[in-house]
Amino acid sequence: MFTGIIEDIGRVKSVEKREAFGRIKIETSLDLNEVRTGGSISVNGVCLTVTVLSRGAFDADLSDETLRVTTLGTLKTGDKVNLERALTLSKPLGGHLVAGHVDGLGTVRSRTFRMDYMDLEVEVPAELMGQMVLKGSVAVDGISLTIAEVKQSGFRAAVIPQTLKETTLLLRREGSKVNIETDIIGKYVEKFFLAGGKKEITEDFLAEHGFFTKGRS
Repeated sequence: MFTGIIEDIGRVKSVEKREAFGRIKIETSLDLNEVRTGGSISVNGVCLTVTVLSRGAFDADLSDETLRVTTLGTLKTGDKVNLERALTLSKPLGGHLVAGHVDGLGTVRSRTFRMDYMDLEVEVPAELMGQMVLKGSVAVDGISLTIAEVKQSGFRAAVIPQTLKETTLLLRREGSKVNIETDIIGKYVEKFFLAGGKKEITEDFLAEHGFFTKGRS
């Protein structure tokens, strides 16, 4: 489990693919002293299991599923990646609960800069739209973002300067593919909602069932 608060921008030192599987080595300035082989690190929002630890780097295997449903299969030597170590009980939950299990690939549709901020519009697969909720959370390449507007086929998020500085979002151009993980709470809300025979999620419905207080930002 992760928070979506990126701790470091790592660099792909090597990536090797063998038929349907692969292995990746990533250089990082993170303190890896408390990381153990078999532990988890989020790489661009994908939970990977550490197989080898070395000075300032770690290795992880890439399964066929990871290569198929995420952007990690397109990484090459020198690429920069968002990194976050697994959540511990002593770690502040500054973003939202992120499992590191990618739900689908999104596409950057537009980037609009307003002073130091960036409005980011991302198109997502139709099957994920039911989990896109105004003022809800979404992880983009492992970055916890708040949905500012739900669009017909995606969402818009306002990205603050700190996030632009500490993540790889500025490297994502129009047309870039990004890993999308919807809010785990949103998944349960949707399941609860559909089980009740509802056809759409509204702010009134969410407020009525205690998911947020209507009128608060």
